[in-house]
Amino acid sequence: MSQAATAAGTVLAAGALVWRRVRGEVEVLLVERTQHRDISLPKGKLDPGETLPECAVRELEEETGLAVVLGAPLGHSEYRLPDGRDKVVYYWQAEATEAALAAASFSPNDEILALHWASLDDARSACTYRHDVAIVERFEERLGAGHETTFPIVALRHAKAANPFSWDGDDASRALTERGRAQALSVAPGIAAYAPSRVATSDAVRCRETVAPLESVLGVAAKATAELSQESPVDPRAAIEARIAKAVLKRRGTVLCSHAPVIPEIVTAVVHATSAAETERTHRASMLHTAEFTVLHVSAGERPALVALETHGPPHR
Repeated sequence: MSQAATAAGTVLAAGALVWRRVRGEVEVLLVERTQHRDISLPKGKLDPGETLPECAVRELEEETGLAVVLGAPLGHSEYRLPDGRDKVVYYWQAEATEAALAAASFSPNDEILALHWASLDDARSACTYRHDVAIVERFEERLGAGHETTFPIVALRHAKAANPFSWDGDDASRALTERGRAQALSVAPGIAAYAPSRVATSDAVRCRETVAPLESVLGVAAKATAELSQESPVDPRAAIEARIAKAVLKRRGTVLCSHAPVIPEIVTAVVHATSAAETERTHRASMLHTAEFTVLHVSAGERPALVALETHGPPHR
């Protein structure tokens, strides 16, 4: 999933299937638009400088008043707009917690006329567009598998750092460039959309500087460790496996920021901790450019399972 890979001129948007339980039954949130008078899932267009997950959270709050945390992605829909442009909308599942519902405030406006909570059966009937029905059906499959609630393990590669061949100092002291600092700022809200509760980073300066904006957004202090460094004096694999296994056991959303050679070890550790299979997709998800991050969504159910994964990077400005 990457806006950078989308054809020029394509309109990008993001939204979520928001769900809740009422007396044991699952309901999903639909919006009735004021001008079109259609029924759909909440979504909105990407703003300049936004990542897709950041857009989804912002649009959900603007349209419904709900502040949500993104769960696993549900795929995307594609269709042609009346002006001939293509539109691609990315969706996530997102639980409306009791706290979020209590804090939410909605009033009809020029964009959204009303909010409707509906059972899955009623939502399929109510949605105006077939592509929304397809998203509802994908979520129903997740629900049937017991994967409606997930937590994130995020592998983040550090942002652009100073050239090692012209840097006057050891490699671990290399700082971010101006471009790198902009990258770190731009991806922080996207990672925060998944509300991880822990941040761990290599003790290299470029990694610590990469997570600094994320620390501010989350209000979480990062823990720097040589275990995540590419210059670790020992093989980091055992330490990374143990760290990931603990995060999975405790169902703890965690960000791990490191270097290109270490990122595959992080992804592999999540695969092992969830008894998943290593595939070409998990391999690609570990081959990150500077400031890119892969979110591995693990089921919070009785048996942890790798439900989905997605990769994002700094948006074009």
